[in-house]
Amino acid sequence: MKKFIVGVVVGFAVSLGVGFAAPGADHNGLFWNKLNVSAKTGYINGYSDAMQVSIGKLDSLTFAAALFHWKGADKIIKQLSRELSMSDVAADDAVKKLDSLYSNPKYGDLDLAQAMQLLAPRDLNMPPAAATPSSQAPDAR
Repeated sequence: MKKFIVGVVVGFAVSLGVGFAAPGADHNGLFWNKLNVSAKTGYINGYSDAMQVSIGKLDSLTFAAALFHWKGADKIIKQLSRELSMSDVAADDAVKKLDSLYSNPKYGDLDLAQAMQLLAPRDLNMPPAAATPSSQAPDAR
């Protein structure tokens, strides 16, 4: 039993060491500007797919909200779903807008995920498809 406990402790310590030694990837303007056009488009498409998966996971939250009689859950979940959706933004347009944003050095440290969330229309009173261009984030110039 003592060997088992020692093995677990040593394994835990080694996994912590490897985790802290692994290099972190900063996905910001510096990262974005190093990518070529096809990599940028692939990144946007992958991010959009990940957001669609996240939206799909909201179904279980809807079920739990109904089970626990959470008032106002439908409104919050629908808003969250709209905010996660990247379906209104074409990959080519997103690449152009991010290139424009990150061409300004003062935005170089802005996280790429935060920058991409600014690309989609954000009018909370209307669904994303009906949002006006004035509700979009302004281009950084």
